[in-house]
Amino acid sequence: MQTLFLTVFILYFALLDILDCGLHVCPCFVCVSTGLMWIYNSLDSYVFLQYLAWVIYPVLLICFSAGFVQFLAPPAAGSGIPEMKAILRGVVMKEYLSLKTFVAKIIGLTTALGSGMPLGKEGPFVHLGGLCGAVLMRFMSLFGEIYENDSRYIEMLAVACAVGVGSCFAAPIGGVLFSIEITSQLFSVRSYWRGIFAATIGAFIFRVLAVWNTDAETVTALLRTSFRLDFPFGLQELPAFGALGIACGFGGALFVYLNGLIVRFIKKQKANNGFLMKKHLLYPALVTLLISTLTFPPGFGQFMAGKLNMMETMEALLDNRTWAKQGIAEEAEHMGHSEAWIIPQVNVFVTLGLFTFMKFWMSALATTMPVPYGSFMPVFVIGAGFGRLVGEGMATWFPDGIHTNGTSYPIVPGGYAAVGAAALSGAVSHSVSTAVIVFEMTGQITHILPIIIAVILANIVAQSLSPSLYDSLIRIKKLPYLPELGWGHHEKHDKHVEDMMERDVRYITLNCSYRDLYNVLLKGHDNTVALVESAESMILLGSIELAQLQALLSLQLGRPLRLENIRERAVEDKKCPLVVSNSSENSSHRASQEVRFQISEDSSLSPTRPVPQKPLKPALKRPSVVEQPTGPHDHSGIAFKNPYGTIPDLEDNVDVEDDMSIREITELEEKQLDEKVNFNNCKIKDVTIQLVERMSLHKTHTIFSVLGLDHAYVTSIGRLVGVVSIKELHKAIEGSVKVEGAKVRPALASFRDKGKISSKNETIDVHKLRDRLRSMQLPREHTPSE
Repeated sequence: MQTLFLTVFILYFALLDILDCGLHVCPCFVCVSTGLMWIYNSLDSYVFLQYLAWVIYPVLLICFSAGFVQFLAPPAAGSGIPEMKAILRGVVMKEYLSLKTFVAKIIGLTTALGSGMPLGKEGPFVHLGGLCGAVLMRFMSLFGEIYENDSRYIEMLAVACAVGVGSCFAAPIGGVLFSIEITSQLFSVRSYWRGIFAATIGAFIFRVLAVWNTDAETVTALLRTSFRLDFPFGLQELPAFGALGIACGFGGALFVYLNGLIVRFIKKQKANNGFLMKKHLLYPALVTLLISTLTFPPGFGQFMAGKLNMMETMEALLDNRTWAKQGIAEEAEHMGHSEAWIIPQVNVFVTLGLFTFMKFWMSALATTMPVPYGSFMPVFVIGAGFGRLVGEGMATWFPDGIHTNGTSYPIVPGGYAAVGAAALSGAVSHSVSTAVIVFEMTGQITHILPIIIAVILANIVAQSLSPSLYDSLIRIKKLPYLPELGWGHHEKHDKHVEDMMERDVRYITLNCSYRDLYNVLLKGHDNTVALVESAESMILLGSIELAQLQALLSLQLGRPLRLENIRERAVEDKKCPLVVSNSSENSSHRASQEVRFQISEDSSLSPTRPVPQKPLKPALKRPSVVEQPTGPHDHSGIAFKNPYGTIPDLEDNVDVEDDMSIREITELEEKQLDEKVNFNNCKIKDVTIQLVERMSLHKTHTIFSVLGLDHAYVTSIGRLVGVVSIKELHKAIEGSVKVEGAKVRPALASFRDKGKISSKNETIDVHKLRDRLRSMQLPREHTPSE
């Protein structure tokens, strides 16, 4: 079975790679991305028409993307990485992993990227990988129960995220490391080689399809560079690289803050029913119109290479040649994409500085539109532009280059661009694997030391100032994701479980009555209730889900029990009432005679007032028709059904009818509620993970993160004293933060049959459990005489 699972695992990711990589070179995407430049070049003699085409084309594509996503699957909008982080944590968000979301994500992403807006694709590719994993895992579960395992499901999603990043940048190793850093709090080591294998297939297919599409001559790096190998950089440049990393750290924190500020403003407008939110397509149309106007090449866009797309911009920024000497633009011919940066009578530092500043706020604004987008690539380009600016400054400062052993080596500004791209993207995402991505994208590791130093310094600065971009979106969306413990805040490690636990715990005792169950269900909305031995000892025996308690009340207060009571009275009185058929005339009568406790899935029980009915017809005037059940479990007309056991059948020789009055039903219910609960047919979870009062916040955070818990009980020598949930833990880390959003449930819980009858091996004998706990010798306090 393990071999079969591994084979399907590898085949699945091979298919996933084809699905992911096909988006890069599909004809629709190529046509959409090149259509704008074709129209622009065709109107070379008409500047006004060029402007109209440059503006209207992206506006139409962005509006189509936003409208299509909103109509088909609204969860497809956005990056998808924050939701994937929450899903890997154990949050069930079915709408984010549906087939409709998959289709909407692909079409919406294709049109959004073709618009030319500063949007990336790594976030949607991570989401697409998770979508493929969820859909295929759901399909494979039809052939074996092993595919319904929660740990297998989480491993599938984690590796699928790695495939998405690896396919996006043709960087399998960096993609796996990046996906681990941004999506997983715990990554299974046995899935590591599988992720690298699948990501390698994805990167290979991506580059092979590029060759097939005549975009490349052979399988090479995505952004191939030709940095100097014998002397890539001098020791004098290391302080400049370090300063570049620190500056990128501050820039990454500022980008996260600016993006969060805009997103909060939009959500506030939505909450206040603002003007921008009344028209769903108005906001993305206005943002696209503004960015397109500013990047129009004959206008303001000529000062920041507005004609180039992201890949062409990166190729120009990684160029080895120096664009300026002493701050004056060089005369350049046949320089390829670098010609767009050199404007006569304009300082190249002005061009690079303007490009960095404008792209910074435009990218932060564009990544708030309700379309599928990624934030990594825009930040990557901004970091490259800032690094190129620093590199040109170093080339101006050292016009003769670095002198070593009588040899002069000129400054390579393209190396600074690579360092800046890795540092700024690492600062925004709080990851160091961006260095590996740069190595794989450029095909060279000549600047391995400067890149690693800059990335580490950028992460130190950014992590001390703000959360990552994805964690910031998680907080804004109020997803129940457990935040990381920030470094440098040692006072948080001094907190203990007793400082944050909830002491008012809902519990039931082993000798409780059905009335106690009813009262417990009325009080709260938690998913589970603690089971203790008695109210005096408070020895924790286990936990019971609310659905189990609802089933117990259904059995105790349901119609079959009333029929059994009537049958017993009929046997005693030696008379047998006639049976009433299930006709439409009498169905309303039976509905009015049902029990007054209506039990729903949201655990809210409330007595219902009886509706006065007309007097019943005499028994002799009723049709005497006896209905035979169609199967052993067919109880038509029964209000409460028992999904966990079999309802006792009535005797065949005695036919009864439910003709009890409201007062008789009430008296019977009050009598049944006072009886003792029988837990033999109830599935009780064994509480193996228990916390102690003096456990530190750091240990508690680690336990919740590694095991994926949503709550844990606190005990003292086996006695229940409190409970800690994600809400309390989140408050202890962040302060008094009110957590709202998706409901935390085990992964794949929505795909299981809720009405499935529990098997005998899943049922715990509570009497054996109680005897086992009583046999334990608990430590007792010593008297002074002892």
